[in-house]
Amino acid sequence: MTLRYVVSGFSRTVIVAVIAAGCSQSGPASQPTAQAGPSAPFYGFLAVNSFPHDPQAFTQGLIYRDGFLYESTGLNGKSSLRKVTLDTGQVVQKKDVEQKYFAEGLTDWDGRLLQLTWQTNIGFVYDLAKFDQQQTFKYAGEGWGLTHDDKRLILSDGTARLRFLDPMTFGETGGVDVTDGGRPVERLNELEFVNGEVYANVWQTERIAIIAPDSGHVTAWLDLTGLHTARAGDDVMNGIAYDAAGDRLFVTGKLWPQLFQIRVRK
Repeated sequence: MTLRYVVSGFSRTVIVAVIAAGCSQSGPASQPTAQAGPSAPFYGFLAVNSFPHDPQAFTQGLIYRDGFLYESTGLNGKSSLRKVTLDTGQVVQKKDVEQKYFAEGLTDWDGRLLQLTWQTNIGFVYDLAKFDQQQTFKYAGEGWGLTHDDKRLILSDGTARLRFLDPMTFGETGGVDVTDGGRPVERLNELEFVNGEVYANVWQTERIAIIAPDSGHVTAWLDLTGLHTARAGDDVMNGIAYDAAGDRLFVTGKLWPQLFQIRVRK
């Protein structure tokens, strides 16, 4: 189905500093300690296509690779790793995660899939083809989103910080604090690396922060207000995937019945 509505881009000043209190709790707004500068511009979108998406999938991580979507779904007792056909939404391969783990972000590296968990400080490494678990790895803090550039893994933990991990040892090698106009941008969630920048869902909002990974500066906001309106409770926007070969950007949300292909309107 082709969608024909457009939300135009615009500029505005926003206060985006909030304190994250976990994946299912909200917190009070934090107070900036220094005078803020101008915020990054806002972009709109054109929704050019939509595809079926499992409305029972609590999407926490999403990537596109070799013609398929790979998805990490969350909630204790319902967490999974999935391979999904884009056009039909059919789950063609699935591995359930133990009930004690709440699965989170997902990325690929060197023929493997890497999956985070929320508060258990453990990640899983799977064979891409068979979903066999090859190893686990440890990291400090919570696990929210995960992506990579050509040399490192990039992890979000619900704060304003992006952390860099070595993709072979999983040791932390550095990180950046994400800011917009001098204000910290908290609640960074699902991540995707797109044309040299990190796209980050901001939990419980309808916008994506576009971030320069070396400085942490938000270069623009992608405002997706109105993309999916039939929402309630935890049914929040979360999930970004990029088809580099086809230059296609996909977004969805937790428990959404659709996944959308969108085009950024600057």
